[in-house]
Amino acid sequence: MKIPGKIRFIVLISSIILLQNCTKAAEGSNTAPPAPELPVYTIITSPATTYQEFPTALEGKNNVEIRSQVDGYLDKIYVEEGAYVRAGQPLFKIDSRTYGEQMNMASANLQAANANIQKAKVEVDRLEPLVAAKVVSDVQLRTAKANYAAAVAAASQAKASVGSAKINVGFTTITAPVSGYIGRIPYKKGSLISRTDVNPLTLLSDISEIYAYFSLSELDFIAFQNKYPGATLNEKLKNMPMVDLVIADNSIYPEKGKMSIVDGQFDKTTGAISVRAVFPNANGALRTGNTGRVRMPQLMSNAVVIPQESTFEIQDKTYVYVVGKDQKVASKPIKISGKTESYYFISEGVSAGDKIVYTGLSSLKDGVSIKPKAISSDSLLKAKPL
Repeated sequence: MKIPGKIRFIVLISSIILLQNCTKAAEGSNTAPPAPELPVYTIITSPATTYQEFPTALEGKNNVEIRSQVDGYLDKIYVEEGAYVRAGQPLFKIDSRTYGEQMNMASANLQAANANIQKAKVEVDRLEPLVAAKVVSDVQLRTAKANYAAAVAAASQAKASVGSAKINVGFTTITAPVSGYIGRIPYKKGSLISRTDVNPLTLLSDISEIYAYFSLSELDFIAFQNKYPGATLNEKLKNMPMVDLVIADNSIYPEKGKMSIVDGQFDKTTGAISVRAVFPNANGALRTGNTGRVRMPQLMSNAVVIPQESTFEIQDKTYVYVVGKDQKVASKPIKISGKTESYYFISEGVSAGDKIVYTGLSSLKDGVSIKPKAISSDSLLKAKPL
């Protein structure tokens, strides 16, 4: 069948139009998507304070085991567990009857010894004129004087026994050697108490000041020595800033602490040296056995500051995307020297003036072009202060 020319012309024109549309569609599919618009932060430097934290165990200024120095039955307990007592206040009473009788016996022996002194003195006084008149031999006088000296020595021994007995009687009343808080009392009234008991009667803790002990590694100790001025270690400690104590609920103890002593040597097992910070504790809020963290400030005059949300991690390393002059991004590793709640302080990797992508990092990879949208560091620091 012969197709009319007019129809063939229409089919040809339709084919040409269809081919042109397909070509435009193919060209459109190869066109690159527009560069994403992302916020860009220009790195600045700023004075800042970072903190280094060390786990610590707290101890009172004085922690005294209260023990009996005599054996006997526990007759009275004058205090309650957890009570605050003052130095010299009675705590316990041991049955003193046995020791009272020992003191009475020692006193009687002293009286007898004093009587023997008088008797020996009378004999010496009687013999001296007789010897002088050569009525009796001087041997008798020398014997009498020796008896007198023995009587004086026996009296001194008896006097010492009286003193020892008085001390034992005094030991039956146990008083507080320092002011502080009473710990647990494992013994009850009527218990047999011995000087050799494993457990003390109680533990008395003077917590007017709290000592926070923590350890510095060898590197931290060297950095500490290099950081603070002073010819000696004690001078360096005096020039250190006051430290904070972070207690168990992560709150900051209201009183500041002062660095005090450093142990004389490094522990060969741990490679660390023990350090102590002293905190006032007038209200008794802290107790022996509490735990926490000593927070040591580190002052930096020109810290390189970047927002934490501008970083990402790969295999325990932290990176940022640096924006180049061609608007392309490149990942760069950084070294963090400290941080606050919202910012990192950088010691290596980037410097002031570098531009980094602030947010929207998840869709980026090296070499991607972006359309930077600058954000003000002042407005960012106002919204999220250092």
